[in-house]
Amino acid sequence: ICVALTSISGEDYKLPMSNFVYIGTSIDGRISSSSGTLDWMETVPNPDGNDLGFFDFVARVDAIVMGRVTFETIIEIGLGWHYPLPGIILSSTMDTAPEGFAEHVQFAKGTPAEIVALAKGQGFTNLYIDGGNTIQRFLRVDLIDELIITELPILLGGGDRLFDTHDQEMKFELLSSEVLLGQMVKRHYRRARVEGLSLIHI
Repeated sequence: ICVALTSISGEDYKLPMSNFVYIGTSIDGRISSSSGTLDWMETVPNPDGNDLGFFDFVARVDAIVMGRVTFETIIEIGLGWHYPLPGIILSSTMDTAPEGFAEHVQFAKGTPAEIVALAKGQGFTNLYIDGGNTIQRFLRVDLIDELIITELPILLGGGDRLFDTHDQEMKFELLSSEVLLGQMVKRHYRRARVEGLSLIHI
């Protein structure tokens, strides 16, 4: 399924809806190494296979929104669609999924506000926003409501950063902080907005 959005009305995105980021970073704020690999995320021993709160988080969201590059990485890993929720894949060039994925994902293109409108129109109310470029796009138009970031004790020195340069300050409040497996620090932030003031941009 490929959905191309060209226009929306204001009411299409103003109803209550929350967008979440749940991601791991290095000490220097990177989400991938210079080689593009993710094996550094397994450097902390986890012999019991603790999910570290991920499935509790997933239970709060209805769908995951990710870009083409992140989706292709999942395909390359070869474990299939391992999320217990549907996916909205953002791409202007990709409109079909490999066998084993097609029943779980749809493809869409448009601005972040248009993607939110699409998701809301399908009955989704809480979105998991994943992938560096996609997170940046949503942040630039102030469409991220909560950030859950787990910092691993490693300096990568190169690779993609979670946060890029922004043209405005964004204030967040810390909801919780915990140490996982004695080595990683997980912080949960919520966007601090002025009540009654919408900062959503198209």
